[in-house]
Amino acid sequence: MEINNFIKTIMEDDLKSGKVDEIITRFPPEPNAYLHIGHARAMVTDFELASAFNGYTNLRFDDTNPTKEDNEFVEAIKEDIKWLGYNPKNVYFGSDYFDYDYEMAIKLIKKGLAYVDDLSQEEMSQYRGTLTEPGKNSPYRDRTIEENLKLFEEMKNGVYPDGAKTLRAKIDMASPNINMRDPALYRIIHINHHRQGTKWCIFPMYDFAHPLQDAKEGVTHSLCSLEYDNHRVLYDWVVDNCDIVKKPHQYEFGRLNIENTVLSKRYLRSLVDSKKVSGYDDPRMPTLRGLRRRGYTADAIKSFILSTGLSRINSTIGWDALDVALRDDLKLKALRPNAVIEPLEVVIDNYPEGEIEYLDMPNNQENEELGNHKIAFSKYLYIEKSDFIEVKPNKKWKRLALDVEVRLMHAYFIKATSVEKDNDGNIIRVHATYDPQTKSGSGFEGRKPNGNIHFVEKTTAIPAEFRMINSLLLPETEETKDLDFMERLNPESLVIKNGFVEEFLKDTKPEDKYQFIRNGYYCTDKDSTKDKLVFNRTCDLKSLFTL
Repeated sequence: MEINNFIKTIMEDDLKSGKVDEIITRFPPEPNAYLHIGHARAMVTDFELASAFNGYTNLRFDDTNPTKEDNEFVEAIKEDIKWLGYNPKNVYFGSDYFDYDYEMAIKLIKKGLAYVDDLSQEEMSQYRGTLTEPGKNSPYRDRTIEENLKLFEEMKNGVYPDGAKTLRAKIDMASPNINMRDPALYRIIHINHHRQGTKWCIFPMYDFAHPLQDAKEGVTHSLCSLEYDNHRVLYDWVVDNCDIVKKPHQYEFGRLNIENTVLSKRYLRSLVDSKKVSGYDDPRMPTLRGLRRRGYTADAIKSFILSTGLSRINSTIGWDALDVALRDDLKLKALRPNAVIEPLEVVIDNYPEGEIEYLDMPNNQENEELGNHKIAFSKYLYIEKSDFIEVKPNKKWKRLALDVEVRLMHAYFIKATSVEKDNDGNIIRVHATYDPQTKSGSGFEGRKPNGNIHFVEKTTAIPAEFRMINSLLLPETEETKDLDFMERLNPESLVIKNGFVEEFLKDTKPEDKYQFIRNGYYCTDKDSTKDKLVFNRTCDLKSLFTL
Protein backbone atom coordinates (compact mmCIF):
# COMPACT_ATOMS: atom_id res chain seq x y z
CA MET A 1 0.00 0.00 0.00
CA GLU A 2 1.44 3.37 -1.01
CA ILE A 3 2.05 5.74 1.88
CA ASN A 4 0.92 9.34 1.63
CA ASN A 5 0.86 11.54 4.70
CA PHE A 6 2.15 14.83 6.05
CA ILE A 7 5.31 13.32 7.54
CA LYS A 8 6.23 11.72 4.23
CA THR A 9 5.85 15.14 2.60
CA ILE A 10 8.18 16.64 5.22
CA MET A 11 10.74 13.93 4.54
CA GLU A 12 10.54 14.51 0.78
CA ASP A 13 11.08 18.23 1.26
CA ASP A 14 14.00 17.66 3.66
CA LEU A 15 15.74 15.42 1.13
CA LYS A 16 15.14 17.81 -1.76
CA SER A 17 16.41 20.83 0.19
CA GLY A 18 19.51 18.99 1.37
CA LYS A 19 18.50 19.38 5.00
CA VAL A 20 19.17 15.64 5.40
CA ASP A 21 21.11 13.18 3.28
CA GLU A 22 19.03 10.13 4.20
CA ILE A 23 16.02 9.27 6.32
CA ILE A 24 16.77 7.65 9.67
CA THR A 25 13.97 6.85 12.13
CA ARG A 26 13.85 4.91 15.38
CA PHE A 27 11.28 2.77 17.14
CA PRO A 28 11.78 3.30 20.91
CA PRO A 29 9.54 0.97 22.98
CA GLU A 30 9.93 0.83 26.73
CA PRO A 31 10.60 -2.79 27.77
CA ASN A 32 8.00 -2.82 30.55
CA ALA A 33 5.09 -4.46 28.72
CA TYR A 34 4.11 -6.43 25.63
CA LEU A 35 3.47 -4.47 22.45
CA HIS A 36 -0.15 -3.88 21.48
CA ILE A 37 -1.92 -2.67 18.33
CA GLY A 38 -1.31 0.96 19.36
CA HIS A 39 2.45 0.39 19.48
CA ALA A 40 2.18 -1.26 16.09
CA ARG A 41 1.05 2.02 14.57
CA ALA A 42 4.25 3.72 15.70
CA MET A 43 6.34 0.76 14.57
CA VAL A 44 4.77 0.52 11.12
CA THR A 45 5.01 4.29 10.66
CA ASP A 46 8.71 4.37 11.58
CA PHE A 47 9.75 1.42 9.43
CA GLU A 48 7.55 2.05 6.41
CA LEU A 49 8.43 5.76 6.07
CA ALA A 50 12.16 5.12 6.33
CA SER A 51 11.88 2.28 3.84
CA ALA A 52 9.95 4.49 1.38
CA PHE A 53 13.10 6.61 1.02
CA ASN A 54 15.61 3.74 1.20
CA GLY A 55 16.52 4.88 4.69
CA TYR A 56 16.58 2.77 7.81
CA THR A 57 15.14 2.38 11.29
CA ASN A 58 16.86 1.62 14.58
CA LEU A 59 15.26 -0.29 17.40
CA ARG A 60 16.07 1.45 20.66
CA PHE A 61 14.79 0.12 23.95
CA ASP A 62 13.89 3.06 26.16
CA ASP A 63 15.15 1.46 29.38
CA THR A 64 15.90 4.63 31.32
CA ASN A 65 13.12 3.93 33.88
CA PRO A 66 14.24 0.71 35.55
CA THR A 67 11.37 0.19 37.98
CA LYS A 68 9.29 -2.07 35.69
CA GLU A 69 11.66 -3.03 32.91
CA ASP A 70 12.64 -6.62 32.29
CA ASN A 71 14.53 -8.66 29.74
CA GLU A 72 11.38 -10.76 29.21
CA PHE A 73 9.81 -7.76 27.48
CA VAL A 74 12.98 -7.06 25.50
CA GLU A 75 12.91 -10.50 23.90
CA ALA A 76 9.14 -10.35 23.34
CA ILE A 77 9.41 -7.00 21.56
CA LYS A 78 12.19 -8.28 19.31
CA GLU A 79 10.04 -11.28 18.40
CA ASP A 80 6.99 -9.12 17.66
CA ILE A 81 8.99 -6.80 15.40
CA LYS A 82 10.39 -9.77 13.51
CA TRP A 83 6.93 -11.31 13.18
CA LEU A 84 5.60 -8.09 11.62
CA GLY A 85 8.34 -8.43 9.02
CA TYR A 86 10.68 -5.65 10.09
CA ASN A 87 14.44 -5.81 10.53
CA PRO A 88 15.98 -2.83 12.34
CA LYS A 89 19.43 -1.86 11.12
CA ASN A 90 20.70 -1.49 14.68
CA VAL A 91 19.44 -2.53 18.09
CA TYR A 92 20.30 -0.12 20.89
CA PHE A 93 19.37 0.41 24.51
CA GLY A 94 18.85 3.80 26.10
CA SER A 95 20.99 2.58 28.98
CA ASP A 96 23.91 2.18 26.56
CA TYR A 97 24.09 5.98 26.55
CA PHE A 98 24.14 6.55 30.33
CA ASP A 99 27.76 7.72 30.30
CA TYR A 100 27.01 10.09 27.43
CA ASP A 101 23.85 11.36 29.16
CA TYR A 102 25.85 12.03 32.32
CA GLU A 103 28.49 13.89 30.31
CA MET A 104 25.81 16.11 28.74
CA ALA A 105 24.29 16.80 32.17
CA ILE A 106 27.69 17.96 33.41
CA LYS A 107 27.93 20.23 30.37
CA LEU A 108 24.60 21.87 31.22
CA ILE A 109 25.67 22.38 34.84
CA LYS A 110 28.92 24.01 33.73
CA LYS A 111 26.94 26.31 31.43
CA GLY A 112 24.75 27.32 34.36
CA LEU A 113 21.73 25.64 32.75
CA ALA A 114 21.12 22.88 35.31
CA TYR A 115 21.06 22.68 39.10
CA VAL A 116 20.55 20.17 41.87
CA ASP A 117 17.27 20.68 43.70
CA ASP A 118 16.36 19.45 47.18
CA LEU A 119 12.60 19.95 46.78
CA SER A 120 10.49 16.83 47.13
CA GLN A 121 8.32 15.75 44.22
CA GLU A 122 5.26 17.15 45.97
CA GLU A 123 6.98 20.47 46.69
CA MET A 124 8.22 20.67 43.12
CA SER A 125 4.66 20.24 41.89
CA GLN A 126 3.48 23.06 44.18
CA TYR A 127 6.24 25.38 42.94
CA ARG A 128 5.42 24.57 39.34
CA GLY A 129 2.31 26.75 39.09
CA THR A 130 -0.71 26.12 36.89
CA LEU A 131 -1.78 26.66 33.30
CA THR A 132 -2.91 30.18 34.25
CA GLU A 133 -0.38 31.01 36.97
CA PRO A 134 3.43 31.08 36.66
CA GLY A 135 5.56 28.90 38.86
CA LYS A 136 8.12 30.16 41.33
CA ASN A 137 11.81 29.50 41.59
CA SER A 138 13.14 26.78 43.84
CA PRO A 139 15.14 28.12 46.79
CA TYR A 140 17.99 25.89 45.50
CA ARG A 141 17.94 27.30 41.97
CA ASP A 142 20.86 29.68 42.48
CA ARG A 143 23.42 27.22 43.76
CA THR A 144 26.87 27.80 42.30
CA ILE A 145 28.17 25.71 39.45
CA GLU A 146 30.79 24.21 41.76
CA GLU A 147 28.19 23.20 44.34
CA ASN A 148 25.94 21.67 41.67
CA LEU A 149 28.83 19.67 40.22
CA LYS A 150 29.70 18.34 43.68
CA LEU A 151 26.11 17.46 44.55
CA PHE A 152 25.45 15.81 41.21
CA GLU A 153 28.56 13.65 41.57
CA GLU A 154 27.39 12.67 45.06
CA MET A 155 24.01 11.76 43.61
CA LYS A 156 25.80 9.52 41.12
CA ASN A 157 27.91 7.95 43.87
CA GLY A 158 24.88 6.92 45.90
CA VAL A 159 25.27 9.36 48.77
CA TYR A 160 21.56 10.25 48.85
CA PRO A 161 18.41 8.13 49.10
CA ASP A 162 15.66 7.90 46.48
CA GLY A 163 13.96 11.22 45.82
CA ALA A 164 16.30 13.25 48.06
CA LYS A 165 17.65 15.34 45.19
CA THR A 166 16.86 15.98 41.54
CA LEU A 167 18.85 17.53 38.74
CA ARG A 168 16.70 20.13 36.97
CA ALA A 169 17.15 22.26 33.89
CA LYS A 170 17.28 25.98 34.57
CA ILE A 171 14.92 27.46 31.98
CA ASP A 172 11.93 29.62 32.92
CA MET A 173 9.49 29.08 35.77
CA ALA A 174 7.11 31.57 34.14
CA SER A 175 7.01 29.83 30.76
CA PRO A 176 3.49 29.39 29.35
CA ASN A 177 4.57 25.83 28.52
CA ILE A 178 4.67 24.02 31.87
CA ASN A 179 7.14 21.51 30.44
CA MET A 180 9.71 24.32 30.29
CA ARG A 181 9.39 25.25 33.96
CA ASP A 182 12.72 23.82 35.08
CA PRO A 183 11.95 20.20 34.14
CA ALA A 184 13.69 17.32 35.92
CA LEU A 185 16.65 15.85 34.06
CA TYR A 186 17.80 13.18 36.55
CA ARG A 187 16.28 11.41 39.54
CA ILE A 188 17.71 9.05 42.15
CA ILE A 189 16.50 5.41 42.10
CA HIS A 190 18.47 2.74 43.95
CA ILE A 191 17.52 -0.34 41.97
CA ASN A 192 19.09 -3.15 39.98
CA HIS A 193 18.88 -2.26 36.30
CA HIS A 194 18.19 -5.15 33.91
CA ARG A 195 21.37 -4.34 31.93
CA GLN A 196 23.46 -1.97 34.02
CA GLY A 197 23.04 -3.76 37.33
CA THR A 198 23.89 -1.40 40.21
CA LYS A 199 26.38 0.75 38.28
CA TRP A 200 23.93 3.65 38.27
CA CYS A 201 21.59 4.97 40.93
CA ILE A 202 20.69 8.10 38.97
CA PHE A 203 18.63 7.81 35.81
CA PRO A 204 17.91 10.39 33.10
CA MET A 205 14.35 11.49 32.44
CA TYR A 206 12.83 10.61 29.07
CA ASP A 207 12.66 14.23 27.89
CA PHE A 208 16.39 14.61 28.49
CA ALA A 209 17.66 11.23 27.33
CA HIS A 210 15.49 10.86 24.24
CA PRO A 211 16.80 13.79 22.15
CA LEU A 212 20.39 12.93 23.11
CA GLN A 213 19.89 9.33 22.02
CA ASP A 214 18.33 10.44 18.74
CA ALA A 215 21.28 12.73 18.10
CA LYS A 216 23.83 10.06 18.98
CA GLU A 217 22.28 7.67 16.45
CA GLY A 218 21.93 10.27 13.71
CA VAL A 219 18.12 10.04 13.70
CA THR A 220 16.73 12.63 11.30
CA HIS A 221 13.01 12.35 11.99
CA SER A 222 12.00 11.40 15.52
CA LEU A 223 8.34 10.38 15.26
CA CYS A 224 6.08 10.21 18.29
CA SER A 225 2.44 10.48 19.32
CA LEU A 226 0.61 13.74 19.75
CA GLU A 227 0.86 13.97 23.53
CA TYR A 228 4.53 14.89 23.07
CA ASP A 229 3.63 17.92 20.97
CA ASN A 230 4.22 20.38 23.82
CA HIS A 231 7.42 18.54 24.76
CA ARG A 232 9.03 19.38 21.42
CA VAL A 233 10.30 22.74 22.64
CA LEU A 234 12.14 20.95 25.46
CA TYR A 235 13.46 18.39 22.96
CA ASP A 236 14.92 21.26 20.93
CA TRP A 237 16.24 23.00 24.06
CA VAL A 238 18.23 19.91 25.03
CA VAL A 239 19.62 19.48 21.53
CA ASP A 240 20.60 23.14 21.22
CA ASN A 241 22.14 23.57 24.67
CA CYS A 242 24.08 20.32 24.56
CA ASP A 243 25.73 21.72 21.40
CA ILE A 244 24.53 18.95 19.10
CA VAL A 245 25.81 19.71 15.61
CA LYS A 246 23.66 17.32 13.56
CA LYS A 247 20.25 18.05 15.03
CA PRO A 248 17.37 15.57 15.00
CA HIS A 249 13.81 16.91 14.83
CA GLN A 250 10.67 15.63 16.47
CA TYR A 251 7.37 15.22 14.59
CA GLU A 252 4.09 14.20 16.17
CA PHE A 253 1.10 12.32 14.81
CA GLY A 254 -2.31 11.46 16.26
CA ARG A 255 -2.95 8.31 18.24
CA LEU A 256 -5.14 5.56 16.82
CA ASN A 257 -7.82 4.36 19.21
CA ILE A 258 -10.03 1.35 18.53
CA GLU A 259 -13.61 1.15 19.75
CA ASN A 260 -14.22 -1.03 22.82
CA THR A 261 -10.52 -1.90 23.00
CA VAL A 262 -8.24 -1.59 26.01
CA LEU A 263 -4.83 -0.13 25.14
CA SER A 264 -3.70 1.05 28.56
CA LYS A 265 -0.69 -0.90 29.83
CA ARG A 266 -2.06 -0.61 33.36
CA TYR A 267 -5.45 -2.03 32.41
CA LEU A 268 -3.94 -4.82 30.36
CA ARG A 269 -1.72 -5.74 33.30
CA SER A 270 -4.71 -5.75 35.63
CA LEU A 271 -6.56 -8.15 33.31
CA VAL A 272 -3.64 -10.56 33.47
CA ASP A 273 -3.01 -10.17 37.20
CA SER A 274 -6.69 -10.70 38.04
CA LYS A 275 -6.79 -13.72 35.70
CA LYS A 276 -9.63 -12.25 33.65
CA VAL A 277 -7.56 -13.46 30.69
CA SER A 278 -5.12 -16.35 30.41
CA GLY A 279 -2.10 -14.12 29.74
CA TYR A 280 -0.75 -11.42 27.46
CA ASP A 281 -1.20 -13.75 24.50
CA ASP A 282 -4.85 -14.44 25.27
CA PRO A 283 -6.58 -14.16 21.86
CA ARG A 284 -8.94 -11.54 23.30
CA MET A 285 -6.06 -9.22 24.12
CA PRO A 286 -5.03 -6.38 21.75
CA THR A 287 -1.37 -7.25 22.23
CA LEU A 288 0.47 -8.32 19.09
CA ARG A 289 0.89 -11.72 20.72
CA GLY A 290 -2.83 -11.97 21.36
CA LEU A 291 -3.70 -10.86 17.83
CA ARG A 292 -1.22 -13.34 16.39
CA ARG A 293 -2.67 -16.20 18.45
CA ARG A 294 -6.19 -15.19 17.44
CA GLY A 295 -5.21 -15.49 13.78
CA TYR A 296 -4.54 -11.98 12.51
CA THR A 297 -1.67 -11.91 10.06
CA ALA A 298 1.25 -9.51 10.09
CA ASP A 299 0.28 -8.28 6.62
CA ALA A 300 -3.29 -7.62 7.74
CA ILE A 301 -2.13 -5.59 10.73
CA LYS A 302 0.23 -3.52 8.59
CA SER A 303 -2.43 -2.99 5.93
CA PHE A 304 -4.93 -1.96 8.60
CA ILE A 305 -2.56 0.61 10.09
CA LEU A 306 -1.54 2.07 6.74
CA SER A 307 -5.16 2.28 5.59
CA THR A 308 -6.06 4.49 8.57
CA GLY A 309 -3.68 7.18 7.38
CA LEU A 310 -1.68 9.55 9.54
CA SER A 311 -2.71 12.98 10.74
CA ARG A 312 -2.18 15.53 13.48
CA ILE A 313 -5.36 14.55 15.30
CA ASN A 314 -6.26 11.53 17.40
CA SER A 315 -8.75 9.20 15.74
CA THR A 316 -10.95 6.27 16.66
CA ILE A 317 -11.89 3.43 14.34
CA GLY A 318 -13.97 0.27 14.62
CA TRP A 319 -12.33 -3.11 15.08
CA ASP A 320 -14.07 -4.24 11.90
CA ALA A 321 -11.46 -2.35 9.90
CA LEU A 322 -8.85 -4.90 10.99
CA ASP A 323 -11.23 -7.71 10.00
CA VAL A 324 -11.53 -6.17 6.53
CA ALA A 325 -7.75 -6.23 6.20
CA LEU A 326 -7.60 -9.83 7.42
CA ARG A 327 -10.19 -11.01 4.90
CA ASP A 328 -8.39 -9.22 2.08
CA ASP A 329 -5.12 -10.86 3.07
CA LEU A 330 -6.40 -14.42 3.47
CA LYS A 331 -9.06 -14.49 0.76
CA LEU A 332 -6.81 -16.28 -1.72
CA LYS A 333 -4.34 -17.79 0.76
CA ALA A 334 -6.38 -19.68 3.32
CA LEU A 335 -7.54 -23.26 2.84
CA ARG A 336 -11.32 -23.65 3.07
CA PRO A 337 -12.22 -26.94 4.75
CA ASN A 338 -15.51 -27.86 6.40
CA ALA A 339 -16.16 -27.43 10.11
CA VAL A 340 -19.44 -27.95 11.93
CA ILE A 341 -19.44 -25.79 15.04
CA GLU A 342 -22.86 -26.64 16.49
CA PRO A 343 -23.49 -30.15 15.16
CA LEU A 344 -26.75 -31.84 14.34
CA GLU A 345 -26.59 -35.46 13.16
CA VAL A 346 -28.11 -36.40 9.83
CA VAL A 347 -28.75 -40.03 8.85
CA ILE A 348 -29.06 -40.75 5.11
CA ASP A 349 -31.47 -43.67 5.29
CA ASN A 350 -31.00 -44.89 1.72
CA TYR A 351 -27.18 -44.76 1.74
CA PRO A 352 -25.43 -48.14 2.20
CA GLU A 353 -24.46 -48.97 5.77
CA GLY A 354 -20.70 -49.11 6.40
CA GLU A 355 -19.75 -47.50 3.08
CA ILE A 356 -17.62 -44.33 2.85
CA GLU A 357 -16.80 -42.58 -0.38
CA TYR A 358 -14.39 -39.72 -0.93
CA LEU A 359 -15.29 -36.74 -3.04
CA ASP A 360 -13.15 -33.96 -4.48
CA MET A 361 -13.28 -30.60 -2.72
CA PRO A 362 -11.25 -27.53 -3.77
CA ASN A 363 -8.93 -26.16 -1.11
CA ASN A 364 -9.95 -22.64 -2.06
CA GLN A 365 -12.79 -22.06 -4.52
CA GLU A 366 -11.25 -18.75 -5.63
CA ASN A 367 -7.68 -19.99 -6.07
CA GLU A 368 -7.27 -23.13 -8.14
CA GLU A 369 -3.50 -23.14 -7.50
CA LEU A 370 -4.14 -24.41 -3.97
CA GLY A 371 -5.47 -27.68 -5.42
CA ASN A 372 -8.05 -30.10 -4.04
CA HIS A 373 -8.45 -32.56 -1.21
CA LYS A 374 -10.77 -35.51 -0.54
CA ILE A 375 -13.79 -35.16 1.70
CA ALA A 376 -15.58 -38.18 3.21
CA PHE A 377 -19.29 -38.93 2.70
CA SER A 378 -21.35 -41.71 4.29
CA LYS A 379 -24.68 -42.58 5.82
CA TYR A 380 -23.89 -40.53 8.94
CA LEU A 381 -23.12 -36.83 8.76
CA TYR A 382 -23.08 -33.66 10.83
CA ILE A 383 -24.56 -30.37 9.69
CA GLU A 384 -25.00 -27.08 11.56
CA LYS A 385 -28.05 -26.95 13.82
CA SER A 386 -28.86 -23.58 12.30
CA ASP A 387 -29.13 -25.18 8.86
CA PHE A 388 -32.28 -27.13 9.73
CA ILE A 389 -35.84 -26.34 10.78
CA GLU A 390 -38.78 -28.70 10.80
CA VAL A 391 -41.13 -26.52 8.79
CA LYS A 392 -39.93 -24.22 6.07
CA PRO A 393 -41.08 -20.74 7.20
CA ASN A 394 -40.98 -18.78 3.92
CA LYS A 395 -39.30 -18.50 0.53
CA LYS A 396 -36.28 -16.79 2.04
CA TRP A 397 -35.25 -19.96 3.88
CA LYS A 398 -32.45 -21.47 1.80
CA ARG A 399 -31.40 -24.39 3.95
CA LEU A 400 -32.73 -27.79 5.01
CA ALA A 401 -36.29 -28.44 6.28
CA LEU A 402 -38.70 -31.37 6.26
CA ASP A 403 -39.63 -32.29 2.69
CA VAL A 404 -37.12 -29.69 1.44
CA GLU A 405 -34.15 -30.60 -0.70
CA VAL A 406 -30.69 -29.00 -0.46
CA ARG A 407 -27.28 -29.74 -1.91
CA LEU A 408 -24.56 -30.88 0.44
CA MET A 409 -21.57 -28.97 -0.93
CA HIS A 410 -19.36 -31.13 -3.19
CA ALA A 411 -21.61 -34.15 -2.54
CA TYR A 412 -25.31 -34.88 -3.22
CA PHE A 413 -28.83 -33.54 -2.94
CA ILE A 414 -30.56 -34.67 0.25
CA LYS A 415 -34.17 -34.29 1.40
CA ALA A 416 -35.14 -34.32 5.10
CA THR A 417 -37.90 -36.84 5.85
CA SER A 418 -38.25 -37.04 9.64
CA VAL A 419 -36.67 -36.06 12.95
CA GLU A 420 -35.86 -37.64 16.31
CA LYS A 421 -36.31 -35.64 19.49
CA ASP A 422 -35.27 -35.98 23.13
CA ASN A 423 -37.66 -35.87 26.08
CA ASP A 424 -37.55 -32.07 26.08
CA GLY A 425 -38.61 -31.86 22.46
CA ASN A 426 -35.20 -30.90 21.12
CA ILE A 427 -34.24 -32.27 17.72
CA ILE A 428 -31.26 -34.61 18.12
CA ARG A 429 -31.24 -36.31 14.73
CA VAL A 430 -32.57 -35.72 11.22
CA HIS A 431 -33.36 -38.50 8.79
CA ALA A 432 -33.01 -37.86 5.09
CA THR A 433 -32.66 -39.50 1.71
CA TYR A 434 -30.13 -38.74 -1.00
CA ASP A 435 -30.28 -38.87 -4.77
CA PRO A 436 -27.20 -40.69 -6.17
CA GLN A 437 -27.81 -39.05 -9.58
CA THR A 438 -26.97 -35.62 -8.16
CA LYS A 439 -23.34 -36.21 -7.31
CA SER A 440 -21.32 -33.02 -7.52
CA GLY A 441 -19.41 -32.78 -10.77
CA SER A 442 -21.65 -35.30 -12.53
CA GLY A 443 -23.21 -32.68 -14.78
CA PHE A 444 -26.63 -33.11 -13.20
CA GLU A 445 -28.94 -30.30 -14.29
CA GLY A 446 -32.27 -31.41 -12.92
CA ARG A 447 -33.97 -30.07 -9.84
CA LYS A 448 -32.93 -26.81 -8.24
CA PRO A 449 -32.00 -27.31 -4.57
CA ASN A 450 -33.23 -25.03 -1.82
CA GLY A 451 -29.69 -23.95 -1.01
CA ASN A 452 -26.19 -25.29 -0.40
CA ILE A 453 -24.96 -26.31 3.03
CA HIS A 454 -21.72 -27.85 4.27
CA PHE A 455 -21.26 -31.01 6.33
CA VAL A 456 -18.71 -33.25 8.02
CA GLU A 457 -18.83 -37.04 7.78
CA LYS A 458 -19.41 -38.47 11.27
CA THR A 459 -17.14 -41.54 11.46
CA THR A 460 -14.04 -39.69 10.24
CA ALA A 461 -14.79 -36.36 11.93
CA ILE A 462 -12.27 -34.98 14.43
CA PRO A 463 -13.63 -33.38 17.63
CA ALA A 464 -12.80 -29.71 17.85
CA GLU A 465 -13.22 -26.85 20.30
CA PHE A 466 -14.13 -23.53 18.77
CA ARG A 467 -13.32 -20.43 20.79
CA MET A 468 -15.59 -17.62 19.72
CA ILE A 469 -13.65 -14.44 20.47
CA ASN A 470 -15.59 -11.25 21.09
CA SER A 471 -14.74 -7.79 22.41
CA LEU A 472 -13.34 -7.69 25.94
CA LEU A 473 -15.45 -4.62 26.71
CA LEU A 474 -19.16 -4.08 26.41
CA PRO A 475 -20.05 -1.33 23.89
CA GLU A 476 -20.24 2.14 25.39
CA THR A 477 -23.87 3.02 25.98
CA GLU A 478 -25.83 5.11 28.42
CA GLU A 479 -25.91 2.08 30.72
CA THR A 480 -22.18 1.25 30.50
CA LYS A 481 -20.42 4.60 30.05
CA ASP A 482 -20.08 5.25 33.80
CA LEU A 483 -19.09 1.72 34.75
CA ASP A 484 -15.69 0.93 36.19
CA PHE A 485 -13.30 -0.75 33.75
CA MET A 486 -13.69 -4.17 35.37
CA GLU A 487 -17.48 -3.80 35.51
CA ARG A 488 -17.56 -3.18 31.78
CA LEU A 489 -15.90 -6.47 30.88
CA ASN A 490 -17.95 -8.47 28.41
CA PRO A 491 -19.08 -11.78 30.01
CA GLU A 492 -19.28 -13.28 26.51
CA SER A 493 -15.82 -12.19 25.35
CA LEU A 494 -15.01 -15.92 25.12
CA VAL A 495 -17.68 -18.48 24.20
CA ILE A 496 -16.68 -22.12 23.83
CA LYS A 497 -18.44 -24.39 21.33
CA ASN A 498 -17.71 -28.03 20.58
CA GLY A 499 -18.10 -29.50 17.14
CA PHE A 500 -16.17 -31.32 14.43
CA VAL A 501 -13.83 -30.74 11.52
CA GLU A 502 -13.06 -32.99 8.60
CA GLU A 503 -10.11 -35.37 8.86
CA PHE A 504 -8.18 -33.22 6.38
CA LEU A 505 -7.19 -31.10 9.40
CA LYS A 506 -5.72 -33.92 11.50
CA ASP A 507 -2.17 -32.52 11.16
CA THR A 508 -3.00 -28.87 11.69
CA LYS A 509 -0.43 -26.83 13.64
CA PRO A 510 -0.68 -23.74 15.87
CA GLU A 511 -1.15 -20.56 13.82
CA ASP A 512 -2.45 -22.42 10.77
CA LYS A 513 -5.26 -20.32 9.34
CA TYR A 514 -8.45 -21.44 7.62
CA GLN A 515 -11.62 -20.07 6.20
CA PHE A 516 -14.16 -22.59 7.47
CA ILE A 517 -16.84 -22.80 4.82
CA ARG A 518 -19.77 -20.52 5.69
CA ASN A 519 -18.44 -19.98 9.23
CA GLY A 520 -15.56 -17.53 9.09
CA TYR A 521 -11.81 -17.28 9.55
CA TYR A 522 -10.24 -19.44 12.25
CA CYS A 523 -6.75 -20.14 13.52
CA THR A 524 -5.39 -23.25 15.22
CA ASP A 525 -4.62 -22.45 18.84
CA LYS A 526 -1.49 -23.49 20.74
CA ASP A 527 -3.74 -25.52 23.10
CA SER A 528 -4.71 -27.80 20.22
CA THR A 529 -3.88 -31.53 20.55
CA LYS A 530 -4.17 -34.56 18.29
CA ASP A 531 -7.13 -35.79 20.31
CA LYS A 532 -8.95 -32.45 20.43
CA LEU A 533 -8.21 -29.67 18.05
CA VAL A 534 -8.73 -26.08 19.21
CA PHE A 535 -9.50 -23.18 16.91
CA ASN A 536 -9.89 -19.47 17.62
CA ARG A 537 -12.38 -17.48 15.59
CA THR A 538 -10.48 -14.58 14.07
CA CYS A 539 -13.47 -12.96 12.40
CA ASP A 540 -16.68 -13.69 10.54
CA LEU A 541 -16.83 -13.97 6.77
CA LYS A 542 -18.20 -10.48 6.31
CA SER A 543 -19.45 -7.44 8.18
CA LEU A 544 -21.38 -4.29 7.49
CA PHE A 545 -18.25 -2.17 7.93
CA THR A 546 -16.84 -0.46 4.86
CA LEU A 547 -13.39 1.11 5.07
